[in-house]
Amino acid sequence: MDIQTMKLFQTVAKQGSFSAAAEELNYSQSNVSIKMQQLENSMQSPLFYRHNRGIKLTTKGTLLLEYTEKILHLMDETSLVMLEDGTARGPLAIGSMETFASVYLPKILANYHKSNPKVRLSLTTGTTTDNIERILEHDLDLAFVTGPVNHTDLIQQPFKTEELALVTGNEESSVTSWKDITNRTLLVFPYGCTYRKNLEQLVQHEGLAPKQILEFNSLSAMLASICAGLGMSLLPLSIVDKYIKEGLMTSYPLPEAYSSLKTVIVYRKDHYVNTAFSAFLDCLSK
Repeated sequence: MDIQTMKLFQTVAKQGSFSAAAEELNYSQSNVSIKMQQLENSMQSPLFYRHNRGIKLTTKGTLLLEYTEKILHLMDETSLVMLEDGTARGPLAIGSMETFASVYLPKILANYHKSNPKVRLSLTTGTTTDNIERILEHDLDLAFVTGPVNHTDLIQQPFKTEELALVTGNEESSVTSWKDITNRTLLVFPYGCTYRKNLEQLVQHEGLAPKQILEFNSLSAMLASICAGLGMSLLPLSIVDKYIKEGLMTSYPLPEAYSSLKTVIVYRKDHYVNTAFSAFLDCLSK
């Protein structure tokens, strides 16, 4: 089992079919099938369940994928270590919640890029759950998520406490409490978002029944929909403050348990702290 076979096996597993893996790697499908059959023979165990729509990993296949990804990650890390000369260079993959990325990351990334122009920065936004999964799978080097995060493989560092706001579109002056606006549609991000979790817990705790729940993948679309009066949402005050001041949104006092969330930086305990990575942490501390 050589490195090329490992990469081929990883691609097949992630694509879920021999044909999709062949297309991605520009191989013939027959070549991929033969290579995977040879791999199964050498492992002396079936690695795939084959069906009409593609393949699914067996228990042994899942185990082999786990070790394959560790080995490939270690190979990449070894290459980086050999190139280390005290200059920050190479890729640095950062994850973040979209709300945090919209407000705080532009200045952070601009300052970092100015000081470390040889680093290839990439930014992926998603829910806290999505970002943590990507960290654990070595797809991201570090991420900004809501905390606390309790995972034996991760290190977390506190970064910022965000004040939250429960907002709707501009309401009549007679409406003074969010409890007066029951039977409203909740505007939320997909599951895995801590803001959504807190809003649903708040509504459930108060025994209120929302009219409907609408999911958004876009922060800008959600903000526009709130201003248009579509429903209510729970978001960082840093995001909605200007809309409140401009009279486009109305905010309501929240119970203390739901009024703030901590943003933390997370990364793997076994992550190799190269120059690019340590320079980013230094940039954050400043």
